[in-house]
Amino acid sequence: MLDPISDRFPAARLAIAMAIIGTVGAFATETRLDPVTIVFWRCVFGMVFLAAWCFLRGYLPDRTLSWPRLGRAALGGICMVLSWVSFFAGFRMTSIATTTIIYHIQPFFVVLIGATLLKERITVDQIVWMLGAFLGVVLASGLVGATAPVSTLWILGIVMSLGAAMLYAAATILAKGLGEQRPEITVLCQTIVGIVMLAPFANWAEPVPLASWGWLASIGILHTGIAYILIYSAYPRLSTPVIGVLTFIYPIVAIIVDWAIYGHPLGMAQAAGMLLIACGTLGVRLGWQIPWRRISAA
Repeated sequence: MLDPISDRFPAARLAIAMAIIGTVGAFATETRLDPVTIVFWRCVFGMVFLAAWCFLRGYLPDRTLSWPRLGRAALGGICMVLSWVSFFAGFRMTSIATTTIIYHIQPFFVVLIGATLLKERITVDQIVWMLGAFLGVVLASGLVGATAPVSTLWILGIVMSLGAAMLYAAATILAKGLGEQRPEITVLCQTIVGIVMLAPFANWAEPVPLASWGWLASIGILHTGIAYILIYSAYPRLSTPVIGVLTFIYPIVAIIVDWAIYGHPLGMAQAAGMLLIACGTLGVRLGWQIPWRRISAA
């Protein structure tokens, strides 16, 4: 049963959430900290916020929790936390726009993992849309049409961005098996796992600068707590086409932020890559049939 809050303006709430998450690259960059330390404090602030939210909303204690579900949520948490670390590392090695665009091939990894491990059916149309999207990744990577030699660090950043997308897809697949467990509880479990995982590897040798605390708290509360609550409360009230379209507010905002704040404009090849990824994503999510196959079928 949905909460009353879930019935009001779901499209607007999802659009706001996507716009918020689109700024996470700038917030992470402004912390001036390494990716592991950023994600550790993201989990700390996110855990505190989500725990308070779940208690106030009456979601805790959760009677649907069980040891098998907790184990699955923990495994998903490992994938999600590693995805966040890889994602933030990609910002440092490439650019906010490049990493975010490449990260948006995650739906294709969900399809591929489902077909490989869960034996889910994959259609010829889906394969064609995915091939087009992966061509988009090549264009969006900055490896095509570059005026200067591409550095090893940049290539490593592309690999980290792809790894972040694949790990997010794995976390998505694992979350599907959690049944009626509330998404807020799932994300809360992920943040707890992140704290335990990353505590030994966070940078404790140097104190966090005073100016960084506001950015860190915002990433945990705004980008993890509030944004995820908005997303998960909106999803059940929206159709797949609307979700598919609104999701692209995220990379558009990231591109604008990267250009406006850090002076990283999107090249023509990267823009074409973004368009291919967008078309491929919508094609897979909406079940579009390839035009020439539609004609031959007629």
